[in-house]
Amino acid sequence: MSEGVRCMWMRGGTSKGGYFLAEDLPVDVAARDAFLLGMMGSPDKRQIDGMGGADPLTSKIAVVKKSSREGVDVDYLFLQAFVDKPIITDAQNCGNILVGVGPFAIERGLVKPDGEETQVVIYMENTGQIAVANVRTLGGGMPTYRGDRAIDGVPGTASPIPIEFRDTAGSSCGALLPTGNAFDMIDGVACTLIDNGMPVVVMRAADLGISGTETRDELDAHTELKKKLESIRLQAGPMMNLGDVKDASVPKMTLVSAPCAGGAISTRTFIPHRCHASIGVLGAVSVASACMIEGSPAASLANIPAGDPKTLDIEHPTGTSTIRVKGSGPSATAAVVLTARKLMDGLVFAP
Repeated sequence: MSEGVRCMWMRGGTSKGGYFLAEDLPVDVAARDAFLLGMMGSPDKRQIDGMGGADPLTSKIAVVKKSSREGVDVDYLFLQAFVDKPIITDAQNCGNILVGVGPFAIERGLVKPDGEETQVVIYMENTGQIAVANVRTLGGGMPTYRGDRAIDGVPGTASPIPIEFRDTAGSSCGALLPTGNAFDMIDGVACTLIDNGMPVVVMRAADLGISGTETRDELDAHTELKKKLESIRLQAGPMMNLGDVKDASVPKMTLVSAPCAGGAISTRTFIPHRCHASIGVLGAVSVASACMIEGSPAASLANIPAGDPKTLDIEHPTGTSTIRVKGSGPSATAAVVLTARKLMDGLVFAP
């Protein structure tokens, strides 16, 4: 595709990547993935010959199209490009990249702006679930990216984009708790296997021999810990109805400890083999849900506020992610307020 493909590069939440209209990419999946790998510069740990930023968090892709579903504006397919492997996977969702889908859909004319705030109903193809974004379109024009909302892990401020998730429980695994248990023992470690929009294995950091306050670099260099986590992950995959996850990017692995900055709980997440600089949006939703399950490792450490809805600040290496949970169990709904910013709009090329 030497002529180039139309693409908008955006930051969504604490991630960034390329946003494409489905019609602009090859219909054949193999051809599409070959183009996207070349465009990102994968496989190469530096991704020096492509747009990727040498990190899974900056090697992400959104494919968007007008939806034919009743009551839905657009369909969104998330694709993760591996950095050092020739793999494009749709095995997971991404709540960070999701935040940019609403503005992108308006920019591309898939959704007409409606006054000062435009609602965009998004079908998440990876999981078959619905998210509703509210995008500021001051004066009924294009999305407004400037604003006063700050989120941890991103410098400065931008326009807030509230996102409500609907019916996310069991979106990948078939149930909020695919084994039906508050926790299961794997390699002698108590693990909550949970899916409230993102399949996550939640464990106490202390049970893995760490405090849970280590830096990302310290944990990335901890080879023995990573071996233990991978052993647990490979066993958890079939238990979570995900099958063989050797080459998959799910489940995520989250180590929890008591909050140390006034939040609900402290986390360190592997995605799945590198420690996350923060925590994924839907991963944070799953962890927040685990905190409210009686008998779970997370519940034993969490500081849960009173009332309903509950606002849980999920601490991570670069700050906190705030999750608002209303109700409990599979019928609970979760909402976040994040930001996005358009970085580039033009053509992108692959070798």
